[in-house]
Amino acid sequence: MRGAVIHAPGDIRFETVDDAKIIKPTDAVIRTAVTCVCGSDLWPYRGAEPTEHAHPMGHEYVGFVEEVGSAVTSVKQGQFVVGSFATSDNTCANCRNGFQSNCLNREFMSTCQAEYVRIPNAQGTLVATEDVPGEDLWPGLLAVSDVMGTGWWAADAAEVRPGSTAVVVGDGAVGLCGVIAAKDMGAERIIAMSRHASRQKLAREFGATDIVTERGEEGVARIKELTGGIGADSVLECVGTAQAMSQALHSARPGGNVGFVGVPHEVAVDGQELFFSHVGLRGGPAPVRRYLPDLIDRVLQGRIDPGKVFDLTLPLEQVAEGYKAMDERRAIKALLKP
Repeated sequence: MRGAVIHAPGDIRFETVDDAKIIKPTDAVIRTAVTCVCGSDLWPYRGAEPTEHAHPMGHEYVGFVEEVGSAVTSVKQGQFVVGSFATSDNTCANCRNGFQSNCLNREFMSTCQAEYVRIPNAQGTLVATEDVPGEDLWPGLLAVSDVMGTGWWAADAAEVRPGSTAVVVGDGAVGLCGVIAAKDMGAERIIAMSRHASRQKLAREFGATDIVTERGEEGVARIKELTGGIGADSVLECVGTAQAMSQALHSARPGGNVGFVGVPHEVAVDGQELFFSHVGLRGGPAPVRRYLPDLIDRVLQGRIDPGKVFDLTLPLEQVAEGYKAMDERRAIKALLKP
């Protein structure tokens, strides 16, 4: 089969790779319906994470079940399924506590920008839709497999409540999905921090009430100005840089909460400063599987449309252009069709 492989920073190739196949009884193989490039894929693409040897890429997927292992009974051949970037058995103590992305048998997906994908822990990871959804819904369901689930986790971790004020740091796909989540959780005021007109427009469409273009200390000062000098009840950190984390922590009010879901790079938190701020901090890899049934239902019912974060559609064979467009900020998120 064919799939995306990274060879070095900036070097993504679409080439022949090993066929996806059942290795363990708990595996399934799906035929990819659509897949995409994630903002976190740009870390190795930009050289911020080492690429010591060529390896496949991609961790977001929806598709049709081709084959299941002997231990898989929750899905069957031909069904349309949505999964998570972190696979889980959905039965261990961590899964039962709602943190499937910390499953004791967790495996992170890393081969999804391909025609077929092997899914470990398929029994606990994959959720089948009742019928095959129309192709117009596939982008929204694909978003649920990561960026929508991650945005939802950011809002959940930040304890967004009805009538509250939420700030979203980051205007990538996760940040924009965080706006959707904050809106659906009842935030009365949603302040999106963005410098890009197209992303600002989409943030407003998703429910943002205010836009802040400033960053760093200026951005924090603007948030304080908008919140009567106090800060926001909830802040969603959706970037992963030191500046974004600092901006998030300083934008929250005493007693407020920060949900951080951007994969941290060179981020350090001052314990003493955090102690005296009375700001709560929680995050990590999103437990997408916890939210999958609900989010799938919201997309199918048309209550949310996170598929709008895909503003570039390409054939899978042009995956390298998807990376390039996102790296150059010509696209928020690239959808790939096999």
